[in-house]
Amino acid sequence: MASVSYHIANLLEKMTSSDKDFRFMATNDLMAELQKDSIKLDDDSERKVVKMLLKLLEDKNGEVQNLAVKCLGPLVNKVKEFQVETIVDTLCSNMLSDKEQLRDISSIGLKTVISELPPSSTALAASICKKITSRLTSAIAKQEDVSVQLEALDILGDLLSRFGGLLVTFHSSILQALLPQLSSPRLAVRKRAIIAIGHLVMSCNNQLFLELIEFLLTELSKNTSTSTTRTYIQCIGAISRQAGHRFGEHLEKIIPLIVRFCKEDDDELREYCLQAFESFVRRCPKEVSPFIAEIITICLQYICHDPNYNYDDDDEEAMDTEAEEEDEEGSEEEYSDDDDMSWKVRRAAAKCLDAIMGTRHEMLIDFYKTVSPALILRFKEREENVKADIFHAYITLLRQTRPQASANPDSMEQEDGPLTMLQTQVPDVIRAIHKQLKEKSIKTRQGCFSLLTELVLVLPGALTDHLTALIPGIQYSLGDKNTSSNMKIDTLSFLNTILLHHPPAVFHPHIRVVVPPIVHAVGDPFYKITSEALLVTQQLVKVLRPLETQVSFDYKPYVKDLYGCTLKRLKAADIDQEVKERAISCMGQIICNLGDSLAAELRECLPIFLERLKNEITRLTTVRALTMIASSPLKIDIRPILTEGVPILASFLRKNQRALKLCTLLCLDVLVKNYGPALTPGMIADMMKEMPSLINENDLHVSQLTLNLLTSISRIQKSSISNIQSEILPQILVLIQSPLLQGGALKALLEFFQAVVKLGLAKLGFKDLLQLLIMPIYSPQQTGTGFAVHKQAFHSIAKSVAALTVMSPEEAGNVVNQFVSDVKNAKSTDSIVLFSLLALGEIGKHVDLSSQGEIQNVILESFSSPNEEVKSAASYALGNVSVGNLPKFLPFVLQEIENQPKRQYLLLHSLKEIISCESSSPSGVETLSPYVQTVWTMLFNHCECPEEGTRNVVSECLGKLTLIDPGNLLSNLRQHLNHQSALTRSTVVTAIKFTISDQPQGIDTLLRGCIGDFLRTLQDPDLNVRRVALVTFNSAAHNKPSLIRDLLDSVLPHLYNETKIRKELIREVEMGPFKHTLDDGLDIRKAAFECMYTLLDSCLDRLDIFEFLNHVEDGLKDHYDIKMLTYLMLVRLSHLCPNAVLQRLDRLVEPLRATCTTKVKAHSVKQEFEKQDELKRSALRAVAALLNITDADKSPQMNEFLTQIKSSSELSSMYENIQKDAISTSDSTTMDTS
Repeated sequence: MASVSYHIANLLEKMTSSDKDFRFMATNDLMAELQKDSIKLDDDSERKVVKMLLKLLEDKNGEVQNLAVKCLGPLVNKVKEFQVETIVDTLCSNMLSDKEQLRDISSIGLKTVISELPPSSTALAASICKKITSRLTSAIAKQEDVSVQLEALDILGDLLSRFGGLLVTFHSSILQALLPQLSSPRLAVRKRAIIAIGHLVMSCNNQLFLELIEFLLTELSKNTSTSTTRTYIQCIGAISRQAGHRFGEHLEKIIPLIVRFCKEDDDELREYCLQAFESFVRRCPKEVSPFIAEIITICLQYICHDPNYNYDDDDEEAMDTEAEEEDEEGSEEEYSDDDDMSWKVRRAAAKCLDAIMGTRHEMLIDFYKTVSPALILRFKEREENVKADIFHAYITLLRQTRPQASANPDSMEQEDGPLTMLQTQVPDVIRAIHKQLKEKSIKTRQGCFSLLTELVLVLPGALTDHLTALIPGIQYSLGDKNTSSNMKIDTLSFLNTILLHHPPAVFHPHIRVVVPPIVHAVGDPFYKITSEALLVTQQLVKVLRPLETQVSFDYKPYVKDLYGCTLKRLKAADIDQEVKERAISCMGQIICNLGDSLAAELRECLPIFLERLKNEITRLTTVRALTMIASSPLKIDIRPILTEGVPILASFLRKNQRALKLCTLLCLDVLVKNYGPALTPGMIADMMKEMPSLINENDLHVSQLTLNLLTSISRIQKSSISNIQSEILPQILVLIQSPLLQGGALKALLEFFQAVVKLGLAKLGFKDLLQLLIMPIYSPQQTGTGFAVHKQAFHSIAKSVAALTVMSPEEAGNVVNQFVSDVKNAKSTDSIVLFSLLALGEIGKHVDLSSQGEIQNVILESFSSPNEEVKSAASYALGNVSVGNLPKFLPFVLQEIENQPKRQYLLLHSLKEIISCESSSPSGVETLSPYVQTVWTMLFNHCECPEEGTRNVVSECLGKLTLIDPGNLLSNLRQHLNHQSALTRSTVVTAIKFTISDQPQGIDTLLRGCIGDFLRTLQDPDLNVRRVALVTFNSAAHNKPSLIRDLLDSVLPHLYNETKIRKELIREVEMGPFKHTLDDGLDIRKAAFECMYTLLDSCLDRLDIFEFLNHVEDGLKDHYDIKMLTYLMLVRLSHLCPNAVLQRLDRLVEPLRATCTTKVKAHSVKQEFEKQDELKRSALRAVAALLNITDADKSPQMNEFLTQIKSSSELSSMYENIQKDAISTSDSTTMDTS
């Protein structure tokens, strides 16, 4: 401490030196000291440092002054409160000084202090702010010196934007000081006053806000002078931009006034009016709705407003003269028509249209009718900046159309759909743009390419008939004389997009013209151009000679050029990383598609790939390129590099980089399949040495690819596989017991076993493998009460045994007999019975077991086992065995369902297995179809089963049967919607859920036609039917939103209706001495809120977000489960539509605060405390998400709640942890996970 004081005293002494350099260096050293976190000043040093720095602000030397001001920032956080007050007082007094330099430096000082005040210590910030504010408002109100006024307004703006919430007591005096400034003779004063008012309205109370709006409305109605009217309209625009969520309710009074001013003949006024409209559209989306049509009309009128210029119809001349004019003028700042402000009006109109199209998805079709043609006509705009905005507006329209294209695959066929309308307008777009591609202005050409790129992304293939018109423009922009490097990059990027999204044949007539400039660009000295050009070359090679289709085009003349320019880049070692990688990929594509014409060149080129494989930076890209070459149908001869290449690839399997492992496994697999004979046993041994560590449950994808590679090896090198016993096979036998094994990895494992058993190697024959597989079950390691292995492992092992048995039909009889006797044997453990049943099922699916005596009765016996798992295994087995011989077993199952009411549930599960297995293949469907009608009728007899579980299985069977013959069965389901039994109606509606999947299916078009009828059950008098209708609706919204998008207008009111708490469904139940409240409506409310959550993901553009938020608000006050759901919704909504949430923030904060401040009764059970904690945590997560919305921290209610959180130790620690989690998850998502 003493040494710091001594050091500081030393510096202070130097600051009094007469030599300015000494003073400068000492101040610089002080700055460095103050920036250290560890520094602690005693009171005396604090006082001296503050005094000294304030004195240095008046130093004769400007540099010393500047440094002294910079020191104030760190100093504010290091000294006591009263010292900060001293600094602020002095600075405020200096602000009013006569010396201009001192005034300037003090105002910079004040800004520095304000920006450095710690927001955490509100007491300090509040007292300092109040001190500054009172001084500033008086300085502004006096209006003595304009420069003082300007500085004061500037500082006040800063203060309000950072600490507006702390100055509530001053808000009205600040407003009184600011309003007169709006009519100040100096425009700069007005402008800064508007900025300050903008910051003020974010945190002021409602009464003051109303006062301000009233004042502006009154002044606008008076309309005393155009100049002040302009300012007031600018002010309204600023208020709605900053506080749109509070502004909406006043729009109906304000918009008619602004519409009136639009008609006045004053371009500046018109510009401000249009800017105000734009801010209303963006910030008050709901309240502005009634006026949108009128605003569009005004914008369309003013986007053509160019009174001083005559656009000749004869465009050719206009183009030429314009090109000459531009040479003389250069840019808009030197525009010869100084008084012509009309371009600003056009620009504001274009931006306003942009805002409307970006926020109103529902009006897309209207935009294509009215706005789109008008914008296309204005592409000829003469003012470059305006033209850029018109292009941007059109791009926004195209971007709005893109989700339409992806969400609704058949929307192209709709007669009047947006995509069809766009298709008809493409020729007009091209006509308006193609001449502009040859303009001198680079900005214009970049705009054209951006627009065309977006067009192609929305409508792939849109330019098929128009390439002839566009190619000259592309050539022009790739030429050297008239282009910048950015222009070239944009042109190449556009070229890449169109090559990707059009059929290859379209380009063949133009290849001759396109290749030379691309080859030239690959050789460009600027690495970004080279990199982009290599991407284009790679795409171009696929177009020159597509391998999937036959084309008559003669590509040979271009092969050498493309190969030559890429080779030069591939060889260079001293180039940019991105260029290296793209040259490798591009050369890979060239060899893959054109390698048969490059036989001689490969000798030179392939060794370079080996070099790149050895380099850590380029190895991943090279592995991908080699995979591409090795899988080429042209059978490229890459044997020369295999001897050295394969060991390198094998060594990659032990690297830590996951992406490299995956790509290498794929590459080796392709090599083994296509170049098997060229691989020596030594190479294969290198690969297999690395495999044991790759086969485990930690990364199933890697395991899957490793097993695929082993299977491929077994097909070419039988001898190598006999080496798997010691290390690889034990790993596989561990993996098969993993509870995580499923899907692709399991399939790969089964294929591997089948491949091995086919080889008939010693110790790896059918019986050996079978013994190894069943060992864990028949002789388990630990003898406990539970099962020998995990439940999932029984299924995996049973599938493996079945796979082996199918490959060895001669062994099938013995194996099946053994399993049957194990099921019958009373001494068998549950594990053995369970496994034997599953194995019989899996074998029976592929082999007809009807000859094995009365197998169905043996399985049925197990239906009465005391163990639930064994029962369900028996039901699974019966279903699968039936698949092996439907004519024999299906009638038996149906008969049992009728005769055995107690076993109905299990028997129906068997039936479900039969239907699932058979409907997965066309041949199965054929086998099943004769029985469909019988099964259908039988299922309807069980629709009214009182057990919900049984009804669900019936529904699933009905749904899966419907998929087999949708034409007849769907309408049959539909007829049952009017059945008098509520249970039947609920079963039918649930059945529809099982017909919807996330993959395209034949039933989709039929479903689209009738799903509305099924969703009408949302109005069913029965509670349960309404609940299952919501579950079905949720499934549709999640898996196939296109089915329900157009029905939302009619469905949503009923959905929202189900979110309400119904008093009549709440009842009291007596449980001994206690009374317990039960809410029968809870499940249906939960289902309704789940639907709402799903709609946020899939149909956000079709929701009225404010209506939606009303119900979210109700959910925040509901039961525990529903609160949890609504907190999740709030987090999603804060990301998806922050502006709407901001408008409702005050109403959302209250219920969140109520949850966080609820106390659990002292004698409650532990679960109650845990539940309440979880609720608080979720509520605080929602709070954190709300605070991420810009300007949310300006809401007084939100700030009050935050203070409350920070004052409670429990809540503040929870909140801090949530913030830490949020930061760490956002970091981890940005990290490279490969």
